[in-house]
Amino acid sequence: MRVVFMGTPEFALPTLKGLYEAAYELVGVFTRPDKPAGRGRQPTPSPVKELALRLGLPVYQPATLRRPAAAELLRSLKPDVIVVAAYGLLLPREVLEVPPHGCLNVHPSLLPRWRGPSPIPFAILAGDEFTGVTVILMDEGMDTGPILARSEPVPIGPEDTTGTLTPKLAEIGARLLLETLPRWVAGEIKPEPQDDSRATYSRLLKKEDGVIDWGRPAEEIWRQVRAFDPWPGAFTWWEGRLLKILACRPLPGNFPEPPGTVVGLDSGAAIQTGNGLLELKRVQLEGRRPVGIDEFLRGYPRFIGSRLPS
Repeated sequence: MRVVFMGTPEFALPTLKGLYEAAYELVGVFTRPDKPAGRGRQPTPSPVKELALRLGLPVYQPATLRRPAAAELLRSLKPDVIVVAAYGLLLPREVLEVPPHGCLNVHPSLLPRWRGPSPIPFAILAGDEFTGVTVILMDEGMDTGPILARSEPVPIGPEDTTGTLTPKLAEIGARLLLETLPRWVAGEIKPEPQDDSRATYSRLLKKEDGVIDWGRPAEEIWRQVRAFDPWPGAFTWWEGRLLKILACRPLPGNFPEPPGTVVGLDSGAAIQTGNGLLELKRVQLEGRRPVGIDEFLRGYPRFIGSRLPS
């Protein structure tokens, strides 16, 4: 079976690797163009491009799929199916119509919940107890196509972050895709339309999403810290420097202090929020390495009693 794969970040790697190891004929790998990164802002290939080149697969990096040349290129590759995992571009009708068996998308949520580009952090932000992976037959909408397969629900634990859930869901998604693809091509699966009335939507994250509003409840800020690990991070400012909150936990009770006030605890320090305390476990001050709160307080004892901006 001739397969074109489309993907960009690390989430897509297990699916690409799985297709390769299952001896599918990978006739092309599409990924986003190289992006400037690092201090030198040098063009840096995506994780998918790096893996594809190591595997000796042909790589294509169009800036858009909406130009006629993209559909022409895909037609020349004669794929039986296109497999998509976190590619980062919507596929127009001209592309969707190229492969006779359609385009299958590996999406890290239990659709129709959390359509869109950031389903994992939004599931954590919302306090969802479970997430999972869905394989859909793509249409022109954003994750709106009919469902071919769903994983079992994956619990979101109190210590889980986007950074811990992403590789877990990536492996589950790869297995689900490899189980689903041959059954779909053999005509054994009846697509299940999504219930649009139950849909929720995520969006692209921005750097400013990481700013902590200490007037919000401790529980919400705790979820923000976990949802935005590793990017954009959850952060505040102290003495004119950015302070990242890397690990924390909500505590019941309140001090008679305004939100953003740092209070001392036997276990270290906590921040008074709009409702409840947020106990700090691990932080990183701008220009410094990440440290536990005990080490941070030894270096900056004046942190206790200070007021962080909301």
